[in-house]
Amino acid sequence: MDLIDTLNHKALKGNGISASEALELFIEGAGNPYRVLAAASELREHFKGKNIILCGITNAKSGRCSEDCKFCAQSSHYSTDVPSYPLKPARQMIDEAAQAKKDGAEFFGIVTSGKSVKTKKEWTEIFKAIEGMNKIGIFPCASLGMINADRARELKAAGLYRYHHNLETARSFFKNVCTTHDYEENVETIHAAKAAGLSVCAGALIGMGEGVTHRIELAAALRKLDIDSIPLNILNPIKGTPLDHLSPLPPMEILMTIAVFRFMLPDKDIKLCGGKEKNLRQLLPLGIIAGANSLMTGNYLTTTGRDSKLDHEMIIDLGLVPTREIDICRCDAKVGNACITESNKKKK
Repeated sequence: MDLIDTLNHKALKGNGISASEALELFIEGAGNPYRVLAAASELREHFKGKNIILCGITNAKSGRCSEDCKFCAQSSHYSTDVPSYPLKPARQMIDEAAQAKKDGAEFFGIVTSGKSVKTKKEWTEIFKAIEGMNKIGIFPCASLGMINADRARELKAAGLYRYHHNLETARSFFKNVCTTHDYEENVETIHAAKAAGLSVCAGALIGMGEGVTHRIELAAALRKLDIDSIPLNILNPIKGTPLDHLSPLPPMEILMTIAVFRFMLPDKDIKLCGGKEKNLRQLLPLGIIAGANSLMTGNYLTTTGRDSKLDHEMIIDLGLVPTREIDICRCDAKVGNACITESNKKKK
């Protein structure tokens, strides 16, 4: 067997390839990328079947963020056209989740700007929104900045299924992206969420000037943290941010990055998120062939996405299934004694 076959065989065993092997794969695969994508597709189907998971989000609180993340249009450090507004009422967040469910999403995330949520009033609305999302039958997720162990337990008790907190990039490159908080604070938030029994979503924003080795370093960190769902965002430079001058990554480099993440994290959910349409363009369907088994559908935080119907059409055209019901028991998510799906009810 050659290198691609050897590493594919190793990844099929479930542990994933090493960082050094991932770099070899990226270098070797540059000469024959379609074989790497095909192998990554085999890994995706082996571990995840034909189901493609869809999720949606709401920009629940926008702008005026004290952090200086160089990619972010919501930072108060930069002059952008992004609107600023306070936390949306719980009813509005629930209504948006209901629309996302109608559009095929199984997961819906409450995302707030700022380093953390501070006021009791805001937390009350967030807890109400989580309760309401459980009632309409969609998995409630949240990205609320830094949280400690106590707050993570409160979110779990309120019925939150998954906490989202991106690492964004490798520890060794992080200082080039943000200076107002430490990388370790991000890791501590992930540890707090996992300790509380929450599923955790944490991933990357690529195209910020980092190299392939930084992406591999990040994938290794995500494996060590045992992250459940790994979103891959691709930089869509926003005018007024320090990264607005960067050129987009070549689509094939993006696809190879997705594939390498699948080789390193073969049994994890890998989700294509912000910037996928702008950067992959006509090659967007190959993002799934390259190993992604999940898509963020609809709009993003400060930029528009595309009609969810197009995502469904793309998935079906690839011979795959846009999953509307995930066969996961949510009894431990504090939604009473019933499971969310009929199939789970039968199992119980």
